[in-house]
Amino acid sequence: MRGVRMLRPLSIRDFRLLWTGMTVSLLGDGVFYVALAWQVYQLRNAPTALGVVGVAISVPNVLFLLLGGVVSDRVERRVVMIAADLVRGAALLAMGWLAVAGALRLWEVLLLAVPYGAGTAFFGPAFDAIVPDLVPPGLLAEANSLDQFVRPAALRLAGPALGGVLISAWSAGGALVVDGASFFVSVAMLLLMRARPSPAAGAAGPVSAWTEVREGFGFVRRHVWLWGTFLAATVAYLLFMGPTEVLLPFVVKNVMRGSGGDLGLVFAAGGLGAILAAIVVGQRGMPRRHVTAMYVSWAIATFSVAGYGLARLPWQAMAACFAFNAFEAAGTVWWATTKHRLVPARLLGRVSSFDWFISIGLLPVSFALTGPIAHAIGVRATLVWAGVLGGAVTLAALFLPGMRTIERDGSMSGAPVLLASSEAEVGLEVTPAAIGPDAA
Repeated sequence: MRGVRMLRPLSIRDFRLLWTGMTVSLLGDGVFYVALAWQVYQLRNAPTALGVVGVAISVPNVLFLLLGGVVSDRVERRVVMIAADLVRGAALLAMGWLAVAGALRLWEVLLLAVPYGAGTAFFGPAFDAIVPDLVPPGLLAEANSLDQFVRPAALRLAGPALGGVLISAWSAGGALVVDGASFFVSVAMLLLMRARPSPAAGAAGPVSAWTEVREGFGFVRRHVWLWGTFLAATVAYLLFMGPTEVLLPFVVKNVMRGSGGDLGLVFAAGGLGAILAAIVVGQRGMPRRHVTAMYVSWAIATFSVAGYGLARLPWQAMAACFAFNAFEAAGTVWWATTKHRLVPARLLGRVSSFDWFISIGLLPVSFALTGPIAHAIGVRATLVWAGVLGGAVTLAALFLPGMRTIERDGSMSGAPVLLASSEAEVGLEVTPAAIGPDAA
């Protein structure tokens, strides 16, 4: 474990429990990506149908994100995650059992997608914010690398492969049941973790939710590396996320005449790319010019989306998916580590919710427009232009004034003071260092 830096955070009991539950849940989500697409296309074989389902998931996700950030800074984050997983697990179990019984209709998929999306709005900010509560600053890069190792391994590699097997051996509905059950394993692991007070537990007097949202927004507005990244992600996701999620399964099924197993292999190739990237980044740590490296990596990933439109055979789509996920994962590790080090703990839930809210704010629009645009200019052309334009927008954001200031001012050279519990658990020395104007 000492030789593989990425594994060091697993020496911390509560992080190990979080990691175990997350791994099982993400494995189920990997099944979900294949099963939901296959199930929807079985109900109605048109890109518009899956696009509408994407809207049903993303709209409540966007609407509840800011509230999710406030709640994750007010309430014990572990409790927030448990509640979110219970809601999402119940929704997917219901969807799966209806499909197995042959009674599932498209409107029921849309109805059950709403609580799933809302639950994700609370889980995401709480999960982002709880990691620095469990892991000392000196191990954050390794913890985020491990996250980016496990996430694609389960979500894009093992999960989709298992989903393809379950669809072939049982049905898409059966695969959805398996995903629903995985959330309850996550709940069990979270219940075994020690309770920790919320960041607001020691606050003097009650503060309104709106005041807390404004405080978080004020912090984001003062830092170009935050708001610039959020806005760049908003435009890029608008351009490529809908086409990728909706049209890639359609291309594999209808253009390449592939099976559910072929779609699982395409996603699995992406998972393999992300795993390799996480291993490399986890061993090498943060690059000196981490913002530049992050944006260049994200731009290459987004340009790779065009490969889906150019692919003629499943192995070519696998290559594009490998490149997309590898470069996306590397950039995400650097981004998460920067955010965890430079954002004060008491604001991290709200800043993470702004990250999600602003970045995916136009995601419902992306899903809604994908079908009509693909009908107008063609499925392949939509994917090619999505990758080209999305990559150009991502790369352009690197040149915003002040974006790379934190590469030059030494903000990342120090680490915040460790909590006593974390210090005792891992036996690290504490070196206080200022990490920004809000650290004081």
